[in-house]
Amino acid sequence: MQLVRQNEKNRARRSRAVLAVLLVAALGSACAAESPKPAAGANAARGKAKRTGPAGALSAYVEKVKRTQAERAAAAKKWGLANIPLAAPQPPATKPEITTRKGFEVEDGESLPPVFTTVPVKEKIVFLTIDDGAEKDPALLQMMSELQIPYSAFLSDYVINDNYGYFEQMQDRGVSLHNHTLNHRYMPGLSYDEQEHEICDQQAKLEKRYGKRPSLFRPPYGNYNKNTLRAAQSCGVKAVPLWAAEAFPDHMEWREWDQDLHPGDIILTHFRGSEDWEGTMPDMIRRVMKTVTDRGYAVAKLEDYV
Repeated sequence: MQLVRQNEKNRARRSRAVLAVLLVAALGSACAAESPKPAAGANAARGKAKRTGPAGALSAYVEKVKRTQAERAAAAKKWGLANIPLAAPQPPATKPEITTRKGFEVEDGESLPPVFTTVPVKEKIVFLTIDDGAEKDPALLQMMSELQIPYSAFLSDYVINDNYGYFEQMQDRGVSLHNHTLNHRYMPGLSYDEQEHEICDQQAKLEKRYGKRPSLFRPPYGNYNKNTLRAAQSCGVKAVPLWAAEAFPDHMEWREWDQDLHPGDIILTHFRGSEDWEGTMPDMIRRVMKTVTDRGYAVAKLEDYV
């Protein structure tokens, strides 16, 4: 009996090793794709994807990555990206534990939503977030959909209320919509009741408009106090992501001393146009994706990890 069990364990180890090699090879070929033409043996790969169990799931995922990268290659050329965006790894089965970043704590805030700038991961992935909602550029929706780059939107009602439909289109394309207050006020300068109004009334508005109550909240300017976190928690906020870097059409700004990306960093940018920036939102995406891709990072979906 022990010998049978040992043989089964050996077979399982060999199977996992072979699958890992296949995944690495497939991802490597996918990242090198330059056109949407089907790879040789695509029919065979599709056949493998029909298998059940871990091998079938891995094969299906590999095929999806290859297909996505081929589509991204064509979109990258269309939108003038310097390089094809890299594919993010499959999201974890269990989300990492998020804690408040050291130095960002509030007094007696252990049970309050965590405040963080980076998600604790080992993979070379970052997360793209866009704030407020002032600029409503249709080209951004098309560009991000065709490039298949995930991002999250943190919305303030005072700038989205002239076109709620734009963000409905965004949500229909798989983007999660989160809370950035009603009027983008400086939170520490408000009373608890005023902060609760800014945060919780925006929670209610977003839920009514888009059918889902946000779980994430970003305070305007990144400023908060204990009352901010208490108010946010009272109306369903689970976490408060800030940012490690900020993207503009013509440059990047960094929080960290080394002025570089790190696994799990959150990137901030804004819904802005040429009236406010030296460029458009597609220009900003070209800048941030060049920065991310040149450093060997992929953009992952924040909600898969938080």
